[in-house]
Amino acid sequence: MRYLPHSDAERAEMLGVIGAANIDALFSAVPAQALKTFDLGLPAHSPEFLVEAHMKALAAKNHAGADGPFFLGAGAYRHHVPATVDHLIQRSEFLTAYTPYQPEISQGTLQMLFEFQTQVAKLTGMDVANASLYDGSTGTAEAVLMARRLTKRSKVVLSGGLHPHYRDVVRAYLKDDADLVCLGASPEGQGDILDHIDEQTAAIVVQTPDFYGHLRNLQAAADAAHARGALLIVVITEIVSLGLLEAPGALGADIVVAEGQSIGNALNFGGPYLGLMATRKEFVRQMPGRLCGETVDAQGQRGFVLTLSTREQHIRREKATSNICTNSGLCALAFSIHMALLGEAGFTRLARLNHANACKLADALAAVPGVELLNSTFFNEMTVRTSQPAVDLIERLAARGILAGVPVSRLEPNDASVDNLIVLAATELTTDRDIATLCAALTEELQ
Repeated sequence: MRYLPHSDAERAEMLGVIGAANIDALFSAVPAQALKTFDLGLPAHSPEFLVEAHMKALAAKNHAGADGPFFLGAGAYRHHVPATVDHLIQRSEFLTAYTPYQPEISQGTLQMLFEFQTQVAKLTGMDVANASLYDGSTGTAEAVLMARRLTKRSKVVLSGGLHPHYRDVVRAYLKDDADLVCLGASPEGQGDILDHIDEQTAAIVVQTPDFYGHLRNLQAAADAAHARGALLIVVITEIVSLGLLEAPGALGADIVVAEGQSIGNALNFGGPYLGLMATRKEFVRQMPGRLCGETVDAQGQRGFVLTLSTREQHIRREKATSNICTNSGLCALAFSIHMALLGEAGFTRLARLNHANACKLADALAAVPGVELLNSTFFNEMTVRTSQPAVDLIERLAARGILAGVPVSRLEPNDASVDNLIVLAATELTTDRDIATLCAALTEELQ
């Protein structure tokens, strides 16, 4: 489709119709501090070949970690993605498919989404899952809004172990609502969210394994929440953990939200990612997104349809439960293909490999002078306290070709108590040599 720029008169006419004084008024909801107030210093235009050369030079500065020890995690994990996944998702019928509003010509896409929902429901132990959301963070915010609708209450309590980015996205959705309670960081597993539940609480949000790697007692959280009429929202950033841990649905969760990036989707320098959501059958009408279902056609043959779409902005915007306008369909397909390749036994083996490598990493780190392991429980991620500020230490290790984890202060810049903390992850791709290299470098740097 061609780009046809509007004239000044046309812009003025459109602004007049919607009642906006100028273009800037359209962005009035954006905080002033987030608006650009300086010149980027970019040229007005450049030839295509010069732009390509410039972008390649910038890309060459990135350190993907493929050539050295890699311990980054904190919500985005490096796992092996079989070549089959990339081959299949690039087939034209998948790569170019759009929302399956016409089931008679979208049976392949609808069946894939139906299988995807089945996989997510089984993984989480819930009754029903939707056909995916944007990512784990926006999914968490949607779960909070869903809980408010279900309970007709407004207070929501976020655990101190919730990923800081997820917390900030919920804050943005709720516009810093006074009824949103965000507990302080709990790097050592401290902080009891259960003490903050009362008769006004709509839901508590608990992540497990949490941002710092600790495993949380979901059954106790569910019992405490349900006793006061509140819901339990469980967040999972590392979906591979469900290959070993008991499903949240079996422990009393009411809504489960997860980031599905670990299965089928490479890191890709930050996205796109994949939001998973599952809930109990009685809550399905308030679940955002869409739901694909199985049926039969006029001849009695098996078929698939778009059964439920609670986001009604395309017909009744004021009745919509969500402003999410699509799903991460291609990422969901990659997830579903990878899960089908693994199977239940393969998924469990993958989880065991992750945990085994994490145990090796934890034992090795605990033996390094100047490093204190904060976790008594973990899956494939953990937090350490170092005798030197984490940011500088991480930069020095990166200069040696070692991506040694994520400094917590990068995500919690206003909390001085986390300045010496690092979150590290080990996956099936972590080798004994990687661990030995990291620990040797840490020993030298912390002397």
